[in-house]
Amino acid sequence: MQDHSRAGSLLADASAAEYAVGLVLPMIEAGLSSRRIGESGFLHIVIMDPGRPATEFAFEDAILYEHSVGDRSTWDADYALYAKEKARVSWRHGRSGHEVRACSPHLLRASDTGVWGGVWLDGIAIGVSGADPWFDEAIGYSVGATLRAVAKKRGLQRPESLWLSEEPY
Repeated sequence: MQDHSRAGSLLADASAAEYAVGLVLPMIEAGLSSRRIGESGFLHIVIMDPGRPATEFAFEDAILYEHSVGDRSTWDADYALYAKEKARVSWRHGRSGHEVRACSPHLLRASDTGVWGGVWLDGIAIGVSGADPWFDEAIGYSVGATLRAVAKKRGLQRPESLWLSEEPY
């Protein structure tokens, strides 16, 4: 893999990802506290940098942002590991984890996790773990759509003169 220390998404950076998660967090917390989305009461989210494709970057170098909900010292499973593995499958294939597992299981490697909850939305790969897999997926799409909205807003607010600049916005 190449060293692209300055490469990555211009408008969907770590601060945009953190902001997007913050906007979706009230929904996540309500679902976890009521146990309507799963029994664990915990959740971990991994967002991949849409400007760092699997064809050019190592997985760890392409992680844009991670967020945990709940006290990690009391987790009953390694939700961060599962979220990373779900994100890895979606990032590598450009498809949701469920789609890969249900429609294209031949793409799975022996090291891939057997559960779904990773999503792919317009080049944004996200892995979520802690809720039921269908709600992991729903949360992933919610975060992805919100991140995409933040990037669109930033793009519309960016002065034309800065589009040609190397400087970060």
